[in-house]
Parts: sequence; structure tokens; C-alpha cells
Amino acid sequence: MKEDFYDILGVSKGASDAEIKKAYRKKAIEYHPDKNPGDKTAEEKFKKAAEAYEILSDPDKKARYDQYGHQAFEGGGFGGGGMNMDDIFSQFGDIFGGGFGGFGGFGGGGRQRRTKGSNLRIRVKLTLEEIATGVEKKIKVKRKIQAPGTTYKTCGTCNGTGQVTRITNTILGRMQTATTCSTCGGAGQSIDHQPAGADAQGLKVTEETVSIKIPAGVEEGMQLKVTGKGNEAPGNGIAGDLLVAIEEQDHPLLQREGNNLHYDLYISFSEAALGASREIDTVTGKVRIKIEEGVQSGKILRLRGKGIPSINGYGKGDLLVHVNVWTPKTLSKEQREFFEKMAKDDHFMPNPDSGEKSFFEKVKDMFS
Repeated sequence: MKEDFYDILGVSKGASDAEIKKAYRKKAIEYHPDKNPGDKTAEEKFKKAAEAYEILSDPDKKARYDQYGHQAFEGGGFGGGGMNMDDIFSQFGDIFGGGFGGFGGFGGGGRQRRTKGSNLRIRVKLTLEEIATGVEKKIKVKRKIQAPGTTYKTCGTCNGTGQVTRITNTILGRMQTATTCSTCGGAGQSIDHQPAGADAQGLKVTEETVSIKIPAGVEEGMQLKVTGKGNEAPGNGIAGDLLVAIEEQDHPLLQREGNNLHYDLYISFSEAALGASREIDTVTGKVRIKIEEGVQSGKILRLRGKGIPSINGYGKGDLLVHVNVWTPKTLSKEQREFFEKMAKDDHFMPNPDSGEKSFFEKVKDMFS
């Protein structure tokens, strides 16, 4: 089982943004590769801390993690678990405040930077059946990649660092400032050879089929991330990510409410009085249910475990069948005579007993 992000950073769920950042910096410095050369255990802890910080430092991701746990992000990899050291220093290099350099030739200390390509966003429509079981979708995505034959050279303005340092004399002394290199845009490289069909950065648009594993229990508006399937960056940059927004398709018979499903079942007077056996739809196929004789309109039948699985893996919701007794709008002469005859019969007079629940009690039961 994946380790809890709050435990990794050593903070509580109610920790502030500043406390989370401070805790991550402490862990990152403790397990930084420069302090632990060749130590694979320290490197793994360094990556775990980066993964935890990536989620907990983002309000939207943190909210989804608090609600759904790790499964909220099981769309193809995310965070430190799918990042290498370059990814971490590219995204969080400023967290070290100049105390340490980068790793493998990247990050601070005047070394070469790596830029990250832009993210791509798509929407994926899912049926309730797909949401109930989980599904793998193959989606065609147009993304930028480095064109074959493209070569780059070190930027002569910043010498590959991506930054230009300026020293200014002030009344307080000499002030040093670093700004993004205007020549290379911070990439540290400029294009040396641009093949036909490539843009000014040496990239071209291509269509690629991406496989996206969507876990059971996702909800409308939830966003998954497929690491490295966004646009590539020029030179030795890091590819962006593919962000997948979930969209639920309406079901013709079922309505979703959290992990529970609702189904309206209409029965006749005869079925209500005599009882019946009816077949109804669920997200995993049809099931047959028994209608007891004398059932009242508004009765709710609960089919446990026939709803949507919890995305964090803790059980399933229920299917709530709402029984509605259908009143005929037109009657034949014989039918009208029958009901006129029965109008004052004791068996047809409303006489709810103590076991009949009120509307508000039924609503309360639905959410219990």
C-alpha cells in the first residue's frame, strides 16, 4: 500500500501551505543527492517527498487526495513516483533557496536548466458502466515532439544556464539579480539545425495514441494526469503532461448520487396489490427483484453493493429502487364500475399502520 503523503512529510492534515513547504524543504535537504551520493535509499525518500509535495502544495490536488486518497490520481502515473531527478529540480528547484545545487547537471548553482513542455488537456466521456468497473481508454492526442534531425547548441548569452546574472551597485552595496535569458527563453539552448516541417523550436505536431487507465469510481470533473504525454520541450527539456478531465454520460434509467444509484420502477395497481417479479437494469447487468403484495407507492428497495465502487477501494454504493404505483389516466366502462364499487370498500380505504414511513423518514433512510 502506498505511503500516506502527510506521513511522508511529517505533517498533519490541517497543516498550512507554509508548514507543508517547510516540511518538504527539510526532507529534501536531508535526502538531497548532493548530501547522499550513491545512496539509493536516500534518493527514493527524496523522490517520495517530492511526490507528496507536488500533491499537497496544490489546493485542487490536495482536496482530491483528502477525499479519494491515492486512487484519485491513478490515471497513468503522477508525482515523484513517475519523475526523475531532473523533473523534480525542474519543478521544485526554488524550494532549496540556493542552499543546494541541482542533480545530474541541472537546477541551481549556475548549471544548465531544463525546461518543461506545455501540458495538454482533454476530456474523456465515460458511461456509468465504465465508471463502475474501470476502463482503459485509447485516445488519439496531437502533441509536439522534437522533429527528427533537429540539433541544438548551447546558448552563447547565458552559457546554457538559462539565466543572465546582473550586478548593480547601490547605496546598500552590490546587488545581484538573475533573470531568464531573453535569447533562449530560459532553455539554455538555441536551435542549431531546423529540419523541414519543424517550428522555430525544432518541434513538429504528431498524432499519437495514448493509453489511459481510468480507475473505477471516478466522478464528473475529476482530473487524472498521464506523465510525459504532453508537448515535448526543445533540446534536453522534459515533456509536459496530459491532463484528463472526466465527464460522465447520462444513463437512460439510472441516476448517480455519490456512490449510490437511483432507479424509478413503475408498477400497475394489480402488481402493487398482488405482488410481482420484475427485471431491472444495474451497471453490471440485469437483476430480478421481488415486489411484495400490498407494496405502497414511494417504497424504496435497497440493493446493497449494486452501486458505484468507492474510488479509494472501500466498498460499493447501493442501488435504490423507487417504487411508483402507476395510476391509469383512462378507464373502460367495466373498470370504472369496478372502482366505483370498491370506492367505499374497507380494503381500498387508506389505512397506514405504524410501519408505514413518512416521506421525510424515507429520505432519511436513503442517506443512512
